[in-house]
Parts: sequence; structure tokens; C-alpha cells
Amino acid sequence: MLASIAVVLAVVACALAALALRRTTTRTRAEGVDALPEDVHGLRQEVAALKAESVDALRHLSVVRYDAFGDVGGHLSWSLAVLDDAGHGVVLTSIHGRSEARTYAKSISSWSCEQQLSPEEEEAIEHARP
Repeated sequence: MLASIAVVLAVVACALAALALRRTTTRTRAEGVDALPEDVHGLRQEVAALKAESVDALRHLSVVRYDAFGDVGGHLSWSLAVLDDAGHGVVLTSIHGRSEARTYAKSISSWSCEQQLSPEEEEAIEHARP
């Protein structure tokens, strides 16, 4: 008996929710149709501006972890490439030994570097390339 009442209440609740959704959707369509062309034009301009700004964003990232020395394990050394769409950015490398760590930064221009790159740094750049 209790299960039957619960089923009836659930069906009534679903019917009321569907009716409310239909009224809301109809009202929104009627109000929004006139404003649509202006909104679409403004959104297209905004998207174009965001695309233009994001070209120079450092958004291509890659990390390569490795053991720089045979007696130190755990992949504590790493190379991080941070580049934009044109391949301009930086490669950061941290070499961890038993008693010290050294960090290096190398400037990248058009996917290449004027300085000698380690194989791990080259790998990080290749993985960051879209």
C-alpha cells in the first residue's frame, strides 16, 4: 500500500516538473529570440579577441622526469618546457644529485635553442609541441 502511494506521488511530481519546465522553456524562447542576433555578434567578437590574446599564452607544457645519475634513483631530475603556439618560451631543468640540486633555464625561440639542449630537454620540447 505504501509503495503504491510512493509511485503515485512520484508520477505526479514528474508531471508537475515537466509542466514547469515546458512553461519556462516557452517563456525563455519568446523573450530570447529578439535578442539573439546581437548576442551572437557580441559573442563572436569576444571569441575572436580571446583567440588573438591566447596566441602568445604559454599554454604548451611538458615535463620529462629522469635519473640524471646512476647512483640516484626516483626520477628526481626533470625538464619542463613551457611554450606558446609559435614555440617561444623556456625550458627549465633541475638536476638532482645525492647532495645538491642545480637548476637551469634556457630560452626557446621557434622550437629551438641557441644553447646545447640535453636529450631530456629536447624530449620535453617535442612533447609540448601541438
